[in-house]
Amino acid sequence: MKYRKLANGDYSFGRGQQDFISDTLAVSQATKTRLLLLYGEWWEDKDKGLPLFDRILGQPGTPDHQQAVDLLVQGVIADTQGVINIKDFKGVYDQRTYSLSCTVETQYGDAAVEVSF
Repeated sequence: MKYRKLANGDYSFGRGQQDFISDTLAVSQATKTRLLLLYGEWWEDKDKGLPLFDRILGQPGTPDHQQAVDLLVQGVIADTQGVINIKDFKGVYDQRTYSLSCTVETQYGDAAVEVSF
């Protein structure tokens, strides 16, 4: 898998092959990018993305809500190209912030994923 490298949240250009990453780094970045995509934000497919404001942030922090958010997030991770399995998943919902860290088993080896929104 080959993926264009992000620098400060934007795609990097102008450095040839140095603007690309591959293998576990590519899968990790693809996972983070997919998790940060808001539902309806991508013009090519309005059904992609997490329903961040609709179903995640600003909702009551009950144990059932935490579990529902974890399942939504795990679904996005599992559906990412190159991901085989999710290991050591930990999601924390605190007030209006959701943070997660996990290790994903990829076809290239294990990759770390950490995201907050």
